[in-house]
Amino acid sequence: MKPVERIGLAALHRMDPERAHAASLVALRAGLAPLPGPVTSPRLATDLCGLSLDNPIGLAAGYDKDCVAVDELSRAGFGFVECGAVTPHAQPGNPKPRLFRLRADHAVINRFGFNNAGMDAAAQHLSTRNRQKVPVGLNLGANKDSDDRAGDYARVLARCGAHVDFATINVSSPNTEGLRDLQGAKALATLIDRVIAIRETLPRPIPIFVKIAPDLGEAELGEMAAILLESEVDAVIATNTTLDRQGLKSTNKSEVGGLSGAPLFEKSTRVLAQLSQLTDGTIPLIGVGGIGNAAQAYAKIRAGASAVQLYTALVYNGLSLVGEIARGLDDLLARDGFETLAEAVGSGREDYL
Repeated sequence: MKPVERIGLAALHRMDPERAHAASLVALRAGLAPLPGPVTSPRLATDLCGLSLDNPIGLAAGYDKDCVAVDELSRAGFGFVECGAVTPHAQPGNPKPRLFRLRADHAVINRFGFNNAGMDAAAQHLSTRNRQKVPVGLNLGANKDSDDRAGDYARVLARCGAHVDFATINVSSPNTEGLRDLQGAKALATLIDRVIAIRETLPRPIPIFVKIAPDLGEAELGEMAAILLESEVDAVIATNTTLDRQGLKSTNKSEVGGLSGAPLFEKSTRVLAQLSQLTDGTIPLIGVGGIGNAAQAYAKIRAGASAVQLYTALVYNGLSLVGEIARGLDDLLARDGFETLAEAVGSGREDYL
């Protein structure tokens, strides 16, 4: 981490977490953050559902909710960037405070509740983005007061799909009441079908991902895997935040909301490996949850992920962490004799089952 980044992080950590989040986006757009550009090598370059990635390190949804800093994030070293979640209509989200740092655990709890400016604002921002090599995707959400949540996902894709390279069906946020009910077999199958139908009307078809929760039991995960195998979903993101609070030390550990960061690593990686086994590696998986260094990114790859995402670790380590992880992952792949990242995918899955 460069001194200027260390100073910037220290200043942000003296602010209320949500104000710091907003300030970091302002700083990013003002050119005050280091943006190293592509970080790649022949070993790191990979294909994800037809998307050409310089490296497999992606930004998870939740940071740039309204797609206002896509160009800057595309120059931050990520192999791909996911924005959102976006809902059809603007909504304020849950009452504040709703974002909490857990410093002792290198974690965060949030209960935002899909606060965003709505799909029209997102489409406007995305339509003016500088089309760069880095694929940009959109996390699709449903309004809290909607009486047709499956329809909400389809509407957001119809409005914004022409401006992105992939889209994610987010049925796993714990902060919108009843949303995780959409992970049930019948509801999920119907939702996927409606989103896929919209995908076929776009100017160019884009990959559709599904993001799942880490709190699913074995039977639930097995049922979901069966639905995913029968669907036209292109990849699965495993996992979203957790409601589990086991082993936490921070004073904010009992706050309501989804927990992300270091404590989620083992649980999310285990779900990832289980899903890889259940699908026999036939559906590309994106591993997210607790990644803070190259070794953890490599563990997700070996557990079955074709790519990974991170977010919470950036709160504590800054954007320079992206390049550090990519270069470290390259070294680890070389150490173990892998000429391509694809060769390593699932090579250590049994270690996490």
